[in-house]
Amino acid sequence: MTKDEFLNKLNEALRGLSLNERRDILQDYEEHFVIGLEEGKTEAEIAERLGSPSSIGKDLLASYHIDRVEQSVTAGNIIRAIWAVIGLSFFNLIIVLGPFVALVGVICGLWVASLGFTLAPLLVIFDFLVHPGTFEFFHLFVSIALCGLGILLGISMFFVTKVLNKGFIRYLKFNVSLVRGGLKHE
Repeated sequence: MTKDEFLNKLNEALRGLSLNERRDILQDYEEHFVIGLEEGKTEAEIAERLGSPSSIGKDLLASYHIDRVEQSVTAGNIIRAIWAVIGLSFFNLIIVLGPFVALVGVICGLWVASLGFTLAPLLVIFDFLVHPGTFEFFHLFVSIALCGLGILLGISMFFVTKVLNKGFIRYLKFNVSLVRGGLKHE
């Protein structure tokens, strides 16, 4: 593969990045070719030593999206980072997507439980309005206790969600480094 073919394929693989970022990366890889040619290597040897442009592009895109998630934790950034990491290898479909879906399910379930517990007194009031003869103070006190439990659960879920976000980002980084290590040995 010639230098131009390599750089064109790498540019195509990096199409998810901004023009300036692609230009910087392509310039770095062009320097690899300049240095290699000065050492007496052919363009084909340099390209072979650098590896597949599509693999390099996937790796750089995954790193880019993980960095973006660290800067701004939004649902869109997280999903883009997950898809970029999954794109590194098919094995990541199970290793990354499975834990992510499970984690989101647990977090959403606990947030819904917190909201439900917090709104429990409203249900007792609604029950009193619909069935005025069935009011019991026991139900009111239990609902107030559930409300307090819901507030405590909500506060703790706020912190747990932050910690799990950071932990999942670290997991994505670990997965990328694992794939990088695996790619080096191939």
